[in-house]
Amino acid sequence: RNSTVYGRKIAARTAAELAKMGVNIISGLANGIDGTAHKGALSVEAGITTAVLGNGFDYLYPSQNNILSKKIADNGLMITEFNPEVPPRAQNFPRRNRIISALADLILVVEAGAKSGTLITVDYALEQGKDIMAVPANIDRPNSVGCNKLIKKGAAIFTKVSDITDYLNQYLQQQESKNE
Repeated sequence: RNSTVYGRKIAARTAAELAKMGVNIISGLANGIDGTAHKGALSVEAGITTAVLGNGFDYLYPSQNNILSKKIADNGLMITEFNPEVPPRAQNFPRRNRIISALADLILVVEAGAKSGTLITVDYALEQGKDIMAVPANIDRPNSVGCNKLIKKGAAIFTKVSDITDYLNQYLQQQESKNE
């Protein structure tokens, strides 16, 4: 939510480039990096994105993303595990993050503070056997602590889209080998 201009630029550009290749961009519709990634995916022809909500469909949250929500509903997918009347509550978002990680083949962390909700998504992803990539960041910025910590713990470093496409190609080859 407290993203930098740099983080939003990386998120939008990366999402757009991946969406051009047919990659579904999955995120949580929050303000900041999430919303920017959704917008990046929708900025290209035939770009697809999935928004996982932490509330029921009777609520559009955050309200700043009302227009974006409508675009995703028209051109992508919005999902939730909550009944329509369930409002957005703090305890709902870790559950939402579990679904985001479950749907994703790879988690890219663009920015994360020391206690970011993104790190909850990472924890779920690791439990689910998913790989993590992180954007190396300025060590003087509070919203860089999470990314740099993930890299120190072994997350792959993201510097360009080919880092992800190389990973996805390798992942698809492994899946094909398992199915043979």
